[in-house]
Amino acid sequence: MSLLTVGSVAFDALETPFGKTDKIIGGSGTYITLSASYFTQENNLVAVVGDDFPHTMINDFNQHGINTEGLQVRAGEKTFFWSGRYHNDMNSRDTLETQLNVMEDFDPIIPDSYQNCQYLMLGNTAPAIQQTVIERLKNRPKLIMLDTMNLWINIANPDLMSVLKLVDILVVNDEEARQLTHEYSLVRAAARIHAMGPKTVIIKKGEHGALLFGEGRIFFAPALPLEEVFDPTGAGDTFAGGFIGYLAKTDDTSFDNMKRAIIYGSAMASFCVEKFGAERIMNLTEAEIQDRVSEFVKLSAFGLE
Repeated sequence: MSLLTVGSVAFDALETPFGKTDKIIGGSGTYITLSASYFTQENNLVAVVGDDFPHTMINDFNQHGINTEGLQVRAGEKTFFWSGRYHNDMNSRDTLETQLNVMEDFDPIIPDSYQNCQYLMLGNTAPAIQQTVIERLKNRPKLIMLDTMNLWINIANPDLMSVLKLVDILVVNDEEARQLTHEYSLVRAAARIHAMGPKTVIIKKGEHGALLFGEGRIFFAPALPLEEVFDPTGAGDTFAGGFIGYLAKTDDTSFDNMKRAIIYGSAMASFCVEKFGAERIMNLTEAEIQDRVSEFVKLSAFGLE
């Protein structure tokens, strides 16, 4: 089934305890679509970049089966840029610089060829932009999934509350879930979010896995213990891309299939952190992905006498 992703395509400059980079490709739309490309062959992107964005990367998107008809390239303007430094624990980071550039007035244009998408992934952008995308689709997709962050919870809460009424799945981390609901218990937080609109809630807990809430049920997926976490940038978006990409591939939105999708998303995220930026998820094989999923299965499998 076809997937439409709306998000940022950006430049990042990163510093971790393992090293630092100059400008490399990043952005929520980049990580989501690259991750989803291993599952669905109808993978459409809406984003905006400046004319400083390398055509070689657009070619890389296309080679991954990502349709870039909806990628706007603005002449004479610069691509969104973010620079950050991670602390030694790799769980916290400092933003060093943010240049909105073309994202400051991003107007998502949906090509006619994208109009009949069955799955919609709204990457982390302003809630008003996310709602505009939904309103510009002639037909409602089978499933709409939305990601957000603490910035929008703080400065655009009314817009966020409005768009949450229109989506099926919200994905946030534990800090964002608590901030959004003013509930410390994640079980209570998920219940509060259900009341805001989304029938399904995914709460990411970083190196401690992810929780799935829906249909009155809860599922917990562990994170794979890794010897080294090289760069956590984009792991959450890679997780989301693997999750919704698997749903689009199987065209099954049941809770039981979402449990499988959580594992595939977690497997994709575990690859992402092994290299800087999107480098690790650029050239995966089907065998690598299945072996990694098997590791997750072994990690949590047990028998009862």
